[in-house]
Amino acid sequence: MTDARALNAALRRGDAPDPAALAEFVRGLASGAVTDAQAGAFAMAVCLRGLGEAGRVALTRAMRDSGRVLDWDLPGPVIDKHSSGGIGDSTSLLLAPALAVCGAYVPMISGRGLGHTGGTLDKLEAIPGFTVEADTDRLARLTRDVGCAIVAASAELAPADRRLYAIRDVTGTVESIDLITASILSKKLAAGLQALVLDVKCGSGAFMKTLPEAEALATALVGAANGAGCATAALITDMAQPLMPAAGNALEVAAVMEALTGTRPHPRLTDLSCALGGVVLALAGLDPTPEAGAARVRDAIASGAAAERFGAMVAAQGGPADFVARWRDRLPAARVLRPVAATTAGHVAAIDGEALGLAVVGLGGGRRRGDEVIDPAVGLDELLPLGAAVEVGDPLAVIHAATEDAAEAAAEAVRAAYAIGAPPALPPLVSGRVG
Repeated sequence: MTDARALNAALRRGDAPDPAALAEFVRGLASGAVTDAQAGAFAMAVCLRGLGEAGRVALTRAMRDSGRVLDWDLPGPVIDKHSSGGIGDSTSLLLAPALAVCGAYVPMISGRGLGHTGGTLDKLEAIPGFTVEADTDRLARLTRDVGCAIVAASAELAPADRRLYAIRDVTGTVESIDLITASILSKKLAAGLQALVLDVKCGSGAFMKTLPEAEALATALVGAANGAGCATAALITDMAQPLMPAAGNALEVAAVMEALTGTRPHPRLTDLSCALGGVVLALAGLDPTPEAGAARVRDAIASGAAAERFGAMVAAQGGPADFVARWRDRLPAARVLRPVAATTAGHVAAIDGEALGLAVVGLGGGRRRGDEVIDPAVGLDELLPLGAAVEVGDPLAVIHAATEDAAEAAAEAVRAAYAIGAPPALPPLVSGRVG
């Protein structure tokens, strides 16, 4: 029988948790033997006292093993990527098909928008007919047949995490690095990965605003993933500005298609996708160095092979078979388009990425509550980057909205998010690696 009281008492004292007790507690979360009150007390104790590295590994393993763990028999390594969340960040949509072209298999378990950050699943659902729901058998078939699939976590994968996450949400314990680590990795590792690359964002549009915060999260994630048996490294990347000029579901898919088909370059998006892909290809043994892997990812994108594979994934998951050729016709469009004019001249000195993300949420492109329905057409486009020269009247962005009132409210938010002044020092796209 699960002795949640004893475990919680030990955690409150600051004792190192016993791995067997953690495993038993997690089994109780999945089965219902642990009550909501006991789970809430556990989350609060971890938030206040921490688990330590060994405890993080033990909790991650136990949550991974609380449901089905996929076992693959494929002619190439099974790999994936995870991002901690940002604005205009759609690297998953480039990276999954590009990695498949490079000989890997990518069963990508993704999430929906969280707070001010967009969600990969919401972006894909802007494609008519695309379905992200898949049980583990369907995920296995998609991955084997196409080489990549991007889906929501099924009820079979890490069920203990689903229960604990809901309790963390209502008990104010979401911020714990130990619990974040186990939550992220339990679902990823339940997919049976051999290698994983993590993109830990840092800056105004990220959850981790400072470099020390980002480094702490990256270190915890990499240590726990490697400790659980998956070769893992993390890149700490810039989110002081959106990764590309679009923020919003259909608008980001459109920008991805521009990058995949070569109709319009988005260098930061492509460069980061190549850097992340190079790391995970090297971890998986498909390339001798990250640089060699990055070059192969770039070739997969430039040749059009990644676009072709993306189209195959879209068709396999219920979307239009001609999406790559006719994506402009297939994506939904907003009724109201409004440029946001700058009121002062200078350069873009700073961008409040979180404010831009919340502006997209306000337009209906994200959720304030879990039961809200997203409008896939709305968002922001043509966002000016850091350092851009601005004259009075120049557009800072173009708003895509459902109503004039929504566009007006978003315009005020966009103006407030842009600081115009002296040219800033531009941060590097990748500031470091952990692991």
